[in-house]
Amino acid sequence: MATIVDTEKCEGCGDCVEACPLDAISIVDEKAVVDEETCGDCGACVDVCPTEAITCD
Repeated sequence: MATIVDTEKCEGCGDCVEACPLDAISIVDEKAVVDEETCGDCGACVDVCPTEAITCD
């Protein structure tokens, strides 16, 4: 699986960073960036994103 950030929708609020139990997300240039090597595909970021910019495929 892959966690994908739609940069068109992402507002860089940081909710996903706070929600990620593995610290796999950071904000770079006001957009969320997922470290795929660290990500455990738990979906916590998807659940908290207010703009629905994050999906897991």
